[in-house]
Amino acid sequence: MQALMPEPQIYVVRTLALIKPDVIDQEEEIEDIILRSGFTIVQKRKLQLSPEQCSNFYADQYGKMFFPNLTAYMSSGPLVAMVLARHNAIAYWKELIGPSNSIRAKETHPDSLRAIYGTDDLRNAVHGSIRFSSAEREIRFMFPEVIIEPIPVGQAAKDYLNLYVNPTLLAGLTELCKQKPADPLIWFADWLIEHNPNKPRLQQRITVEEP
Repeated sequence: MQALMPEPQIYVVRTLALIKPDVIDQEEEIEDIILRSGFTIVQKRKLQLSPEQCSNFYADQYGKMFFPNLTAYMSSGPLVAMVLARHNAIAYWKELIGPSNSIRAKETHPDSLRAIYGTDDLRNAVHGSIRFSSAEREIRFMFPEVIIEPIPVGQAAKDYLNLYVNPTLLAGLTELCKQKPADPLIWFADWLIEHNPNKPRLQQRITVEEP
């Protein structure tokens, strides 16, 4: 009896990334590393948090000895908040940024962002959500207008494909047959980019918000 192979599934996860105040001048370099590591920057904003907002963001650290220094540091200047997306984004982002202590990161993970741009266990350059629930909460905190929807699976996924994906693919493949380009793969890829009905419309202008 032939074993039935499960249908392949692709899960796209989102996580929150922060470029902290002391490395804001390296923003472009860090973003370039992020993109070259396979992440998509879904949303981005530059803002400055008040000490009270920092206290709320790091509420799970309240009561620890470093908490006052943490809130003072994070409210000392502008930071960049980003929603990153890719397969297994939370785990891959944690791997890319390295251990929270930059001094230890330089020894154990010398190619990580915290080893390259961080100074110590407080000024460690970047922030990353540690788990899925943290990512949801932190994304809502930094991007309150964002609606985090569950990823469709099963029949819901099939309905989504039939409604939003398959019509575009059918139109593109039909046009491909008519045009008969020399390189059909490149032609079809360019056609999909140009005719993608679900292309994100992101604002290029980044606002700086004072506390």
